[in-house]
Amino acid sequence: MIAKLQRVLLVLWIAALAGTLVAWPLEWIPGYAAVTLVAALLVGHGFVLAGEFMAMHWTNQRDTAPRAGLRDVVAAWWQESLHAPKVFFWRQPLRHGMWKDHLPAGAPSARGVVLVHGYFCNRGLWNPWLSRLTHARIPFIAVDLAPAFGSIDAYAPVIDAAIVRMRKVTGHPPIVVAHSMGGLAVRRWWIDRAPDDLHHLITLGSPHHGTRLATLGTTQNAQQMRVGSDWLHELQAAEQPATRARVTCVYSHCDNIVFPASTATLSGTRTVHLPGTPHVAMVDHPVAWNLLQEQLRMAPAHPGASDPAPCSRTAP
Repeated sequence: MIAKLQRVLLVLWIAALAGTLVAWPLEWIPGYAAVTLVAALLVGHGFVLAGEFMAMHWTNQRDTAPRAGLRDVVAAWWQESLHAPKVFFWRQPLRHGMWKDHLPAGAPSARGVVLVHGYFCNRGLWNPWLSRLTHARIPFIAVDLAPAFGSIDAYAPVIDAAIVRMRKVTGHPPIVVAHSMGGLAVRRWWIDRAPDDLHHLITLGSPHHGTRLATLGTTQNAQQMRVGSDWLHELQAAEQPATRARVTCVYSHCDNIVFPASTATLSGTRTVHLPGTPHVAMVDHPVAWNLLQEQLRMAPAHPGASDPAPCSRTAP
């Protein structure tokens, strides 16, 4: 559904741009109006992102997370302005099915990987990861969460099916990497399962305690991600404390979607701070990939082995 919707939006954007470029020399519209419209179509997303970054920077001034300097914020805005179109105009609408789930027989990895995307995204978000995992012959499943704008609770069966399927292939609980809302979806699935049903969960910019930006959302899952929502309180109350030792929370003081920054962390987990890294670009940060490789190397060859103790660090 998301891929189709994003393709429709992409076609409308191309049509508007092409129509303006044709109408301009033919003087069907005034020159100043054509220039304004072309500029809005080409760089309008940068202005929207600028609003997000300003709100983020102002909100984070009163947060307990490390503070970002103005130079960090500007650099993160520029990075996201270049990175987000690649994801929302290319990977997700046009290349979401490029890499199929990889479940090779006799794969050398003792663990499989399940990848879970976030809000208004699909599995195409993970394409660079899927390429590397395929070439490394590491088993993986990348899910598509549906319904796109329904309750986060509804995603549990999708995640469960992927994890059950992976366990049948590898014989071991998998590692899950989840971006943004995907981290909440996995936590929701986990409350009905044993702590050791996952080897480890890595969340990238997940709004574990909500995000102020969700106050602008009207969909059910956006409302659930509001800071202080009843849904988040119920999730935390239902969780098993033992699961926290199996979680790594990656967050950033320049996350333009999840802020205040500390809302992307959870007590009792390992936390990794990525300075100057915006929300979508966090997926492609080398530290995120390295954390997965670390877990793959550390994965025990037998069930029941203990995981490393939680710790915190800041990535370079």
